[in-house]
Parts: sequence; structure tokens; C-alpha cells
Amino acid sequence: MVWEDGDILVVNKPADLVCHPTKTDEYSSLIGRARLHLRATSESPPHLINRLDRETSGLVLIGKTPAAAREWRLCWEAGDVEKTYEAIVHGRVASEEAWVEAPLGKDLASAVAIKDAVRPDGLPARTHYRVIGRGEREGAPFTWLRVTPQTGKKHQIRIHLAHIGHPIVGDKIYGGDERVYLAFVEKRMSDEQRRWLILGNHALLAAELKAACGGRAWHFIAAPGSEFREFRDRVFVSAKP
Repeated sequence: MVWEDGDILVVNKPADLVCHPTKTDEYSSLIGRARLHLRATSESPPHLINRLDRETSGLVLIGKTPAAAREWRLCWEAGDVEKTYEAIVHGRVASEEAWVEAPLGKDLASAVAIKDAVRPDGLPARTHYRVIGRGEREGAPFTWLRVTPQTGKKHQIRIHLAHIGHPIVGDKIYGGDERVYLAFVEKRMSDEQRRWLILGNHALLAAELKAACGGRAWHFIAAPGSEFREFRDRVFVSAKP
């Protein structure tokens, strides 16, 4: 837990945990675990204010009351919330910082139903990145980025980084071979595919959130999970955030 008061609960969601339930097990989703923590009833359930992909770790805000959730969602829609992510990507990113502006829409050529892509008739999407560090592991280059999305489209950061030739380490959909994702969901991943991914979950962390909401300024920070942290520390020994 990162923060809790009478209105909101802020948690550092681990990778490989869905926000909404897909199973009957109440521990199988973030909202299920929040219900247990808050001892919530069906008449007063917790409300997710933001969501993360299953494999993305980091900050998720949960409203403890409908009024609190509504207020925070209005702040989000008004652009009063700034989200910052950390990502580890393949390759050596040349620019110290840059904007990626590329419209996004459904990938009609993909066998993965949830996959989107850069397409000229898509919705506008804009992402800023800044290099934190560069390193190598077993002869392969990697870059550690601080990423701020200006828009909030589905899979935006993952698609934009792959679009510029630097997919996120461990990304099963946008990492360069979507067959890995299909093998994953069908529970038939090979050892070779696991080695190719390097990590069990993609290296994307919702690391920081700043907001002006409810008449005050908020600032939340999430530490990386063990898989992200250990890989980062092995690759970027001398880099500093």
C-alpha cells in the first residue's frame, strides 16, 4: 500500500495481476484484493479510478466511496493528473529525450484480438520519453527510460516505443513476435520463447503520479518489483534515476 485515507486507497500493483476479476478467486484481481482489504460489501464496493495492463506494475488509485471516485475521475478528465512511467527497452535509444506522435487504432492484420497499432486513421496519441541510462547485458544493448504519456490510449507506451524500434523488454504482444503472446495465452510457451522474452512480465512501471485534486496537491511514487529491479540493476549498474 502506498497511501490510504478516508477517500482513496493507492496501491503499487504487482505485475501479472489483472485489475478486474477474470476468475472467482477474490485474490485473482486487484479490485478483489481491495474489497478484502476494505472489507467492502456489495452495497459499498471500491471503485478503480485508473487501470493498468496485467503485466504493467505500479500506481493504481481506488476510490473508497462513489463521491471520491467521481471527484478523482473528473480531475483525471480535466488533465490535472500527470503520470510518469519507467520502461526498459531493447536497443540503444539515440536521443536523450523526444516526443513520439503517432495515431493509434486496432491492428486489423493481427491474430491478437486486443492488439492495436500505429495507423494514419487512428486516434491522436503523444508520448514523451527521456533516457535515464544505457547499458548492456551479454552483448545486447538496453535503455532505461522515463516516459510520460500526454494522451491515454490503450497500450500507448508499448506501441509507441515499439514503433520507434525500441520495444519494451518482455513485451509479448509488441516485442516483435506476437506468436509469443498467443503461445502464452494457450499455455504452450517454449523455453526458447521465454529466453527470448528475458523477463516473465514486460518491464513497464507506473512509477509516479502527481495531481491537483480536491483542493490539494498529491504526489505518489511506486518502487519497482523484484523482477524489474533486479534486471535494471544488472544492466544499468552505474545509471542513476
